[in-house]
Amino acid sequence: MTSAELALCMSTNAAVVRRTMAGLRKAGYVRSAKGHGGGWEIACDLGSVSLKDIYDALGRPTLFAMGVHIERPTCLVEQAVNRSLEGAFAEAEALLVGRLGNVSLAALARDVGAGLKQHAGRFNHAV
Repeated sequence: MTSAELALCMSTNAAVVRRTMAGLRKAGYVRSAKGHGGGWEIACDLGSVSLKDIYDALGRPTLFAMGVHIERPTCLVEQAVNRSLEGAFAEAEALLVGRLGNVSLAALARDVGAGLKQHAGRFNHAV
């Protein structure tokens, strides 16, 4: 698929897709071809790549929109709140990253395939 096609599927901009795919290409998970008929394709064994591998390849982006923030470092209330939440956020992130390691891209592909079959079945019954 091209960056534009992927962007359309994900409701984002093609430039965002290209930046994201660059990290995946560097890790060897995808490759791209230029020109007519070009685009992105998978370049790895889906069974040997986990969501954690993808997370790492993308530079370990922030997992939670909410977290410990330091907007006013001298504010005693902010300091107290941050101290009380730091451990919880660290534990939650460690748990989630650990679970990412248990999900292979092959498992996701199987799940998508099953969903496509169900979707096609519903469409065929409606006709």
